[in-house]
Formats: sequence, structure tokens, C-alpha cells
Amino acid sequence: MPRFAERRHLPYSPQQLFDLVADVEKYPDFVPSVADAKVRRREGSTVWVDMVVGTHLLRKRFASKAALDRPGRIDISSRDALFERYDQHWTFEPAADGGTVIEFRVDFEFRSRLLQMIMGAYLEDSAKAMVSAFRRRARQMYGPGKTASAKPLQPRS
Repeated sequence: MPRFAERRHLPYSPQQLFDLVADVEKYPDFVPSVADAKVRRREGSTVWVDMVVGTHLLRKRFASKAALDRPGRIDISSRDALFERYDQHWTFEPAADGGTVIEFRVDFEFRSRLLQMIMGAYLEDSAKAMVSAFRRRARQMYGPGKTASAKPLQPRS
């Protein structure tokens, strides 16, 4: 079912970008598909989150777990009853010419075929907009950065 991957060069440090992605409770402020996000528990480098995604007409709550490996990687999964499968991965690699190459991957499938038809396309579009939302947020938080612009790159196979 829906899978999406994007690689992009951004003019910010891996630490800055990692911190933006790890600050899940701020998502409702700048990620269009996220209506609410609350950290339920923190234990070492693992965070359990309750999140509400969707539109004004249809919203769904689900729980996820994030493994934070600062500043290089964030792995998010959900074993919530809503999903057959939900895995999301962020990597942050220092770029040779400055900034960071980020890679975002998401793979999900709802348990319900009806929900997959209704929400699947919406979440797929949201995944495509995710990196752009974080790029805009980084610019708001950290300024224009040291390199000229964000460059889309081909995802790794």
C-alpha cells in the first residue's frame, strides 16, 4: 500500500533538523495533517506519542513509538489497531558541501479497506508534503541557512 520516500539537501545542521522532527508536540503548529500530538511517555531515547491526523471532516487518533538516535536517525512505528503496518524513518546526514541530506520514508496500510480508501490518499498526500513542512519550519526557526536553497535528491533504493 502507500509508500513514499524523499531525499533533500537542506542548509541546516543535522542537529537542527533532528530537533525539529523530534519535537512532535509542535507538529500541529506547522504540519497540515496533524491536528494534535502529545507525548505520552519518554524512556531514554524512546518516546511514545498519541497523535490525531486528518481533516475537519474525518480525524483519526493513533499511538506511535519513536526511537531517537540523535542526531542521525529517527524511527517511528505504530502497532495501533488502526494500522496493518505503519513505519516512518528519518535520516540526517551531514552534506559534504554544508547542510544536511535528509531522507524521509513512510510505509503504511490501514487494517480497514474502507479507511484505506478514505484516509489512505489523504495520508499519502500528507507524506509528500511532510518534508516541505519541515523545510518551511526550519527556515522560520533558523533563518535561510548557509547554502543557497533546498535541493530535491533521488531517494535511495
